[in-house]
Amino acid sequence: MFEPNLSMFSLSGKTAVVTGANTGLGQGICVAFAKAGANVVGVARRSCEETADKIAAFEGSFKEVIADMSDINVIPHIAEEAKKAFGRVDILVNNAGIIKRCDAVDVTMEDWDSVIDLNEKMVFFLCQTFAKEWIADGKGGKIINIASMLSYQGGIRVPAYTSSKSAVLGLTRALANEWASHNINVNAIAPGYMATHNTDNLRSDEQRSEEILGRIPAGRWGTPEDVAGAAIFLASDAAAYVHGFTIAVDGGWLAR
Repeated sequence: MFEPNLSMFSLSGKTAVVTGANTGLGQGICVAFAKAGANVVGVARRSCEETADKIAAFEGSFKEVIADMSDINVIPHIAEEAKKAFGRVDILVNNAGIIKRCDAVDVTMEDWDSVIDLNEKMVFFLCQTFAKEWIADGKGGKIINIASMLSYQGGIRVPAYTSSKSAVLGLTRALANEWASHNINVNAIAPGYMATHNTDNLRSDEQRSEEILGRIPAGRWGTPEDVAGAAIFLASDAAAYVHGFTIAVDGGWLAR
């Protein structure tokens, strides 16, 4: 008879690669994983010193990898540095992303490509890189993609971002269909309106902020800590039979 216990949620002995690890949701996920026992490889374009300090405060295990995530050619470097630090990677979190706000009629090809390349193309090829290794060694792994409320909705003045995050939701399903039989769990988290750098402009616009908060049943902006539980669950053995699903962590936004 199956007897659930909290050890199902432990990440002890696992190694996780988290992109966009220097601030916001990525930082929150890194700290949560380290507290759950994982070795964490934080990838970012800029220093992850603050993330490292938070993890060092409880003697967690963290390795910083500096990489320009707009360049697809950094993927082998990320994979190699993670292996050198901790050996086999067990968990990949595709969190790094950008948003550029502009009326659709004014979007340039350069801005469109920069958003799609990071939010969609980089996500796929990072997934592919680690999945190849997991399929080859037969031990499986966990992939968590960071989607968005705009994976479900159109949004305003963010056509490239909406396109990329809609693609992340679909890609999560597609990869789960191919890789579930290899013991690879591919899932996603769709954060609601979070108090991070990506929403600085929205939160500083008093009228827009009030409109957003007025629709969130929880009545507040989310925090990186709000995403931590869902991330640990999807990365753990507790989610062994969860494949291709996107969990909304949104304060009830989609329920309205």
